Amino acid sequence: MNYTGLIIGAVVFLSIGICHPVTIKLEYYFGRKGWWVFFVTGLISTTASLLVENYIVSTILGAFAFSCFWGIGEVIKQEKRVLRGWFPENPERNAYYEQKRKGLNNQCPKTK
Repeated sequence: MNYTGLIIGAVVFLSIGICHPVTIKLEYYFGRKGWWVFFVTGLISTTASLLVENYIVSTILGAFAFSCFWGIGEVIKQEKRVLRGWFPENPERNAYYEQKRKGLNNQCPKTK
């Protein structure tokens, strides 16, 4: 039997599962400016994927790299979720969120 697909699938599933809470925590503590953590991790994983000779490890590293690249967009979306009240905001960054909310309210046209 060939377990390669199952191994890669399980690791990709775990990779996505790890990136989700990291995205939430990263936005909580650093806001959307923390996107670079995912970018650097993705670049390192991409480079490692290209250099590793074992195709299973290379595939896993490549999948992890693109999970990290996906995380960049999720950090930005997470900030919007926090502004909508779907996730808790960091009380230490309250002024930042209030400023963002004012900016969002000013962008929406007022209707009567």
